[in-house]
Amino acid sequence: MAPTIASGPAGTTVTVPGNSSLWDRISNWASENKGLVYTIAGVAVVVTGAGVVYYIRKGPDEESVPKPSKKERRKRKQAEKEAEKGAAAEKQAENPKTATVETADELPEIDEASVIGLSESQRKEYAAKLKEAGNKAYNQKDFNKAIELYSKAILCKPDPVYYCNRAACHNALSEWEKVVEDTTAALAFDNEYIKALNRRSNAYDHLGKYSEALLDITASCIIDGFRNEQSAQAVERLLKKFAETKAKEILETKPARLPSATFVGNYLQSFRAKPRPAGLEDDAELDEETGKGQLQKGLKAMESKIAPSYEEAAEAFEKALTLGDLGEYEAYAHNLRGTFQCLKGKHQEALADLSKSIELDPGLTQSYIKRASMNLELGAPDKAEEDFEAALAKNPEDPDIYYHRAQLHFIKGEFADAQKDYQKSIDLDPDFIFSHIQLGVTQYKLGSIASSMATFRRCIKNFPKIPDVYNYYGELLLDQTKFSEAIEKFDTAIELEKETKPMSMNVLPLINKSLALFQWKQDFSEAEKLCEKALIIDPECDIAVATMAQLLLQQGRVTEALKYFERAAELARTEGELVSAISYAEATRTQIQVQEKYPDLASKLSGMGGGVVR
Repeated sequence: MAPTIASGPAGTTVTVPGNSSLWDRISNWASENKGLVYTIAGVAVVVTGAGVVYYIRKGPDEESVPKPSKKERRKRKQAEKEAEKGAAAEKQAENPKTATVETADELPEIDEASVIGLSESQRKEYAAKLKEAGNKAYNQKDFNKAIELYSKAILCKPDPVYYCNRAACHNALSEWEKVVEDTTAALAFDNEYIKALNRRSNAYDHLGKYSEALLDITASCIIDGFRNEQSAQAVERLLKKFAETKAKEILETKPARLPSATFVGNYLQSFRAKPRPAGLEDDAELDEETGKGQLQKGLKAMESKIAPSYEEAAEAFEKALTLGDLGEYEAYAHNLRGTFQCLKGKHQEALADLSKSIELDPGLTQSYIKRASMNLELGAPDKAEEDFEAALAKNPEDPDIYYHRAQLHFIKGEFADAQKDYQKSIDLDPDFIFSHIQLGVTQYKLGSIASSMATFRRCIKNFPKIPDVYNYYGELLLDQTKFSEAIEKFDTAIELEKETKPMSMNVLPLINKSLALFQWKQDFSEAEKLCEKALIIDPECDIAVATMAQLLLQQGRVTEALKYFERAAELARTEGELVSAISYAEATRTQIQVQEKYPDLASKLSGMGGGVVR
């Protein structure tokens, strides 16, 4: 499905009208729009709207998986046999008596001094006996005895299997640092030793070193040709755990800031424009050092629709309430400050402001609507429904209530109910373009393609100068793979944006055209230029940043892509967006580390698929 079809102009979350959240859009592009994916060291990764990362691996019989040579197969088979012997605990647990091990009295006495006098053949013979005895002790869960025996075997003959077996004992005793030490020693002999990589990854996981754990388990997946489902699931789990941990750390110190001008503008325009309250017009003479003067200043800045002015508006609304003496405008001031607190991701502060606004003026229905949006974003849809009901009880003829309640239905997948509310919003106010656009998107989601196309054609006839009409119509056409027609609509939207909003151009049509050219012609060069242009106009646009990262990654320009994913994390507004952004960044960083640390594995990746799954 096209990137914003699931959301339409009002966004996939109620608080993001005009465009969906960053990772919802990327997820739609990746998982719905012909499965655009990228390779984390050969594993195709997609981040879902819920922030979950999963893997799409090609089957072993597909052409993209190179067939190993006979020599490689023999080497792998021998390695597997050694690993099986080394994992005696796992292979012989059901019948430990089958192991032929000498009694304790027959085992050689070995220490650092005595081993020096042994011949090479004696060392090899004694090491094998000690290892077998260690396996038996392990099977009997006498882990300390097994450690002692494996240690003596290592004195006789340092061997990766012995180190890895001793690591298994430390693992059973939860001695994670020692597990890391022994598996690292094993990997010094054979850096493609799968069991050692898996055990070290598990130890790093327990030590909270998720990035290191992710690198090891990823390398293990590559060596094993992605055949081990448990390992693939471990990659997913570690990536998610790392991202969630890192996101919490970042959020503790991250300063609140407004998102891009595109984001803010699209949110504000999801409410019907209304005249300012009497007494706050531009020609009203108010002292800027008063609460009312700051409120007037903030409204004027907000209406200019450019990034610096949005910051100025947020500061003015804050100052207005600090100065106080707002009289009849106090509820309105709390509404406005709450709006910008919401946009900054300061949810609790926003809820407090909106609740105060309702307390001061129960008739201000917009405060109910915005609080409903907040409750929905915070995962409380029941509270959101209560707010909509309360708003309707105050003013059943307010079209904004029906429009935003339709958003609630849309997000919950209740498209028939959403369609009814969008239509009701249109019946009450046919001049609000976004109700018409979202109605067309909802009809499309319901499978009524003809009705949806007819709705957009009517929109073009009745609102010929509104760029959003052409932008979202283009998305529907793109979803139908009508590339030429879609690009024509995006071009019209771009030109109208330039004409009607030269100082506050919405960059979404540029990004959509970029995606269309990529999907249609694999035209990376032109797609990049369009994203770069979008970022010149709106440097804070999270969607442009994420799209650029994906385009670079698809071309194998991993280091450049990483910079954009890290930038996306900086721009993330909510914890969910931050988790997804960090997941992408860490997955990309892991790919770079694999290429640097395992050059032989990196060379294998070129023949193992990834990229675009069609």
